[in-house]
Amino acid sequence: MDALKTGTDTLFVLLGAIMVLAMHSGFAFLELGTVRYKNQVNALVKIMVDFGISTIAYFFIGYLIAYGTHFFVGADILAGRSGYDLVKFFFLLTFAAAIPAIISGGIAERSRFGPQLAASFALVAFVYALFEGIAWNGRFGIQDALKGMFGENFHDFAGSIVVHAVGGWIGLIAVLFLGPRKGRYTRDGRVSAHPPSSIPFLALGSWILAVGWFGFNVMSAQEIGKISGLVAVNSLMAMVGGTLAATFMGRNDPGFVHNGPLAGLVAVCAGSDVMHPVGALVVGVAAGALFVRMFTLTQNRLKIDDVLGVWPLHGLCGAWGGIAAGIFGQTALGGLGGVSFGAQVVGTLLGIAIAVGGAALVYGVLRATVGLRLDEEAEFRGADLSIHKISATPERDAGF
Repeated sequence: MDALKTGTDTLFVLLGAIMVLAMHSGFAFLELGTVRYKNQVNALVKIMVDFGISTIAYFFIGYLIAYGTHFFVGADILAGRSGYDLVKFFFLLTFAAAIPAIISGGIAERSRFGPQLAASFALVAFVYALFEGIAWNGRFGIQDALKGMFGENFHDFAGSIVVHAVGGWIGLIAVLFLGPRKGRYTRDGRVSAHPPSSIPFLALGSWILAVGWFGFNVMSAQEIGKISGLVAVNSLMAMVGGTLAATFMGRNDPGFVHNGPLAGLVAVCAGSDVMHPVGALVVGVAAGALFVRMFTLTQNRLKIDDVLGVWPLHGLCGAWGGIAAGIFGQTALGGLGGVSFGAQVVGTLLGIAIAVGGAALVYGVLRATVGLRLDEEAEFRGADLSIHKISATPERDAGF
């Protein structure tokens, strides 16, 4: 029976890893559909290569920092317990690799390829892994301190803060270091529209992410005996709430419609295992509205050229999700309890601080040494031709 349980758990986590791996194609198509035609190839290439860089960074450094575990032992030892520990690494890697995928959408159309890969390595190996170890493995005594102060640990079941807020706030720093795309904002204060190149591809990316998210959330239990139907239904309700709120607030704009469900899913990750479904619906509605309002504000008022809105979507909705877990997880609001509002606020702020500080260091060093941005001519030609020497539509470019 023990062997059967271990084998079943291994298969369960492996399927979760595969579902979250599939989400990376969703990141790719969401970005492909949002950027202009001359940057579509670059969107696809970045997500693929960033995943490879993330794997190396996490395997050799990040996993050790987060969990104190390394893989420099014999294969016979690694294969023990049906290889469950290796599959668990695979599953957690897909979360870690979401950090560069999130950032990619914010810095699209003007970032240099090599420096961004270097940033991805450093961010996954050190910055992300540091907070992951604090939140999910109790490293450095911070969770114990929070429990002593507030009576409960910081709770982030599936990564509203660990993955999304950290990725979104890193993305904001990267966007600020890069500056806006050429022509996005004119000297007289006008905002020049850069409309999406393909709403169908944008929608496809959203659907892939939404479907994969049920592996992201439900399989964060990491053992089949701990699987929770509550997590699944809460994810569904938050997704629906985000969709409807973004549709209404965004006045039927398809970009908002297809990012709304993602906003709800980002926000519900932290407390999906402790909220009542009605609470999850409220969290999703608030996240959808927050995304639309803050995307519009950052783009048009603050003039922050965050192409896919990764800071509003992941950074702010993720932070809302971390705090919301401490509100709607309370038994007084129909939740299961075991969460503290104070611990949620402090843990959320800590994640943001580590993300901002780490990103400022990484991008500051790279900008000062090798530079982050394409030159003006390369940006005008587009990242596809400037970096990859091929267009997504070569027949059109050749006049056929």
